[in-house]
Amino acid sequence: MGMLEGKVAIVTGAGRGLGREEALAMAKEGCNLVVNDVSGADEVAKECEKLGAKVIANYDSVTDYKKTSEMIDQAISKFGKLDIVVNNAGIIRDRMIFNMTEKEFDDVVAVSLKGTFNLTRHAAVYFRKMGKEDANLKNFGRIINTASDSGLYGNVGQSNYGAAKSGLATFTLIVSRELSKYATVNCVVPSARTPMTTDETPKLVEWMNTKTQEGFDIFHPAHFAPLVVFLASDKARKINGEVFRAIGDKVWVYRGWRAVKMIENGGKPYTPELLADQVKNELMKDLPSKMEGLASPDILFGK
Repeated sequence: MGMLEGKVAIVTGAGRGLGREEALAMAKEGCNLVVNDVSGADEVAKECEKLGAKVIANYDSVTDYKKTSEMIDQAISKFGKLDIVVNNAGIIRDRMIFNMTEKEFDDVVAVSLKGTFNLTRHAAVYFRKMGKEDANLKNFGRIINTASDSGLYGNVGQSNYGAAKSGLATFTLIVSRELSKYATVNCVVPSARTPMTTDETPKLVEWMNTKTQEGFDIFHPAHFAPLVVFLASDKARKINGEVFRAIGDKVWVYRGWRAVKMIENGGKPYTPELLADQVKNELMKDLPSKMEGLASPDILFGK
């Protein structure tokens, strides 16, 4: 019996890349699926069916509030229930801020952040309703959101994408508290070889195809999917409001913004002049790098 035997999930952005691998991994574990993407959903649905899953292909855009509600209804109508939502859909429109158009900003936020809100909001209503009707279900629902390194660390040319993905991490922390009686809400941060990280970002192709000396394909997207399967399962019932980053054979847990240093002025308000002195000579002195925690090649390749 698979880890997700008899469960029902919606996976957005599942037509290729990470979403496809997540859908396939869930199907292997006995999960029935709504495979959502604006393209490629039928092909992935057929692959999942070959693994024994019952599947619906859905081509609706997650940016449509009404259509995401209908997606929930579609899953319940077909399978009788809904257990899991994987918010994976996202797009990039890279541009330096002085060249970025309003549409390029709005489109990225609409898919990654607003799209996650849309589906999560409708799923939350269902999870809460079911939880109130049957207290024995406890926190049966699973919502898994997808952020990125750009959201955690920032990336030049991705102020739209990074802001949306950073927002998703915070969104996860808040909604996890609001839904704790009925569902767990966690966030995953993948780093994998997908059309988004290669076709649309050519400078990453060589990096994303690097293998270890033993031949381990570090950035293959299939390596990331088991984390999503686990978080979607009953075995993850006690894991809520967490942000996990995964690359190849490594998984990190992240804990948001944190104070790293403080100055104080003995119960008196600061003056601008005093701040100019103490910020430079005390607060900012010997601070850790802003990029601390970002996986380096040495960590990834075992050097």
